[in-house]
Amino acid sequence: MTFAAASLALCGLAARTLGWRPHDFWIATPAELAAALGLLSPDTAPGFDRAALNRLMENDHGR
Repeated sequence: MTFAAASLALCGLAARTLGWRPHDFWIATPAELAAALGLLSPDTAPGFDRAALNRLMENDHGR
């Protein structure tokens, strides 16, 4: 799955589940989205940071 396809799916999930508009989704960090969706427990450190997101975006060529 490409970054673009994954982003679209997550944006739709955030809209349906959280009532977020696209702007809300795009200004949130991956950790904020995971926390809002209840995917993080208090003792779980987020494993996806800004550097990982940047690497994915750099390698996404629209495929």
